[in-house]
Amino acid sequence: MMLPNEFPQIAPIPQDVAENLESAQVTRQFYHELEYRQAFDGYCQWYYQTAECHRKELQKMRGDINILGWFTRRK
Repeated sequence: MMLPNEFPQIAPIPQDVAENLESAQVTRQFYHELEYRQAFDGYCQWYYQTAECHRKELQKMRGDINILGWFTRRK
């Protein structure tokens, strides 16, 4: 059987609760910022890859024959 005075040895009560809460809040904000930056970086990578794909498609389209131009007598 455990006596009530033995509990502090098992799980010590924090001396300054405000410091612990502040530390937890800073930690949470740090991980939130980290997740945000990783998500933004992933979005930027996707955007640059998509833009590069569109540039290649545009170059390919510029080399295609302009069928509509035959009917409107344009080049």
